[in-house]
Amino acid sequence: MSRVTGIASAVPDQRVGQAEMWNGFYAQHCGGGPLHERLFRGAGVQQRHLAVNPLVEDVSQWSTGRRMRRYVTEALPLGKEAVAAALADAGLAADDVGMFAVASCTGYATPGIDIRTAAALGMAADVQRLVVGHMGCYAAVPALGAVGDYATARGRPAVLLCLELTSLHAQPPTDDTGQVVAHALFGDAAAAVVVEPGRGAGLELVDVAAVTDPGTADHMTWDITDLGFRMELSAGVPAVLGRHVAPAVTRLLSRHGLQTSDVDAWAVHPGGPRILDTVAEHLDLPSDALDASRRVLAERGNCSSATVLLVLDALRSAGRPGAGAYAVVLAFGPGLTLYAALLRAR
Repeated sequence: MSRVTGIASAVPDQRVGQAEMWNGFYAQHCGGGPLHERLFRGAGVQQRHLAVNPLVEDVSQWSTGRRMRRYVTEALPLGKEAVAAALADAGLAADDVGMFAVASCTGYATPGIDIRTAAALGMAADVQRLVVGHMGCYAAVPALGAVGDYATARGRPAVLLCLELTSLHAQPPTDDTGQVVAHALFGDAAAAVVVEPGRGAGLELVDVAAVTDPGTADHMTWDITDLGFRMELSAGVPAVLGRHVAPAVTRLLSRHGLQTSDVDAWAVHPGGPRILDTVAEHLDLPSDALDASRRVLAERGNCSSATVLLVLDALRSAGRPGAGAYAVVLAFGPGLTLYAALLRAR
C-alpha cells in the first residue's frame, strides 16, 4: 500500500492574460478572423504562466535543438522548486527519497532533469530514477502508479515530478484551426507529489486503470519536427472520450464495490471545455463536480501532464476528498488513451 503525502507546484514568473495573448500576438500569427478569435477566446483559459512569452520573445521559428537547450535552462529551477515544496509538505528530506520519477513530453536532455534536479536538491547518489517521456497529458497517472508500486515494493518514499514547458513549442504562423486551439489552451507548470509506503495520513493509492483506442490514434498526436513539437487535435476527440469514459470508470470502481455516487472528488484533466463537459455528461456528475478542473484551466491553462496534479492539489486544499472518502483522477492524451486512478483519503 502507498499514499500521497505531499503535493506542490511551481509556475514561471511570466503571467499573460488570454485577451492580451490574442491581441498582442496570436491574432496576427494565426491569420485573425472571427472564427479563430472565437476559438481562442472560448478555450476556457483566462490567463497562463509561460516560460517563453510570445509578446516578448517569438520562438516559433526556432530549431528543436535551440528549444531543448532553453528547456533545460527554464525547467531546472521550476522542478527544483516544486519538488522541494512537495518534500516539505510531506515532512521529508531529499535524501529520504528512494525513487525520483520525472514525466515530461515538452523537453529532453541527457543528463536529464531527473539527474540535475536530484543533484541540486541533494538526493542520495543511489536514488533510483525513472523518466516518462512523450506520453502527453495523461502521463501523471501511469507515473503515479509506478512510483506507488516502488514505494509499496521497496518500502521507501518516492517522488514524481511532472514538468511541462509547452510555450517552447509555438509553431510557425498558420491559419490551421487545430493549431489555433492548441495555441489557445496550453500553459507551463511543474507539479510534484511525494508517495510514501504503508498506511497512514494521506491519499491512499487504491488502483490504476487504463484504456486505449488505437483506432483513433490520429485524433491527437504530438510530433517532433525540426521546429519544435507540433500538436494535432481532431474535433472528434470528445466523441471518442465519450464512448470510453463511463465504461472505464465503472470498471475501475466496480473492482472495489463502488459506484460514481460514492466518489467525493473528481480530479479531471481539463483538456478543454468540451472535454470537461463530455466527462460530466457521460458520468452524470453533479453540476459543480468539475469546478476545480475548470478553475485550473482558467487560471493556468492546460499544462499537459502537470495539470491533473494541479487539480488534485486544488481539491486537497478545499478539503476534498473528506476523510475516508474516495477521489478519482482522470487524464487523457494521445492514443487515444484514458488513464484513471482511484484514491482514498486517510
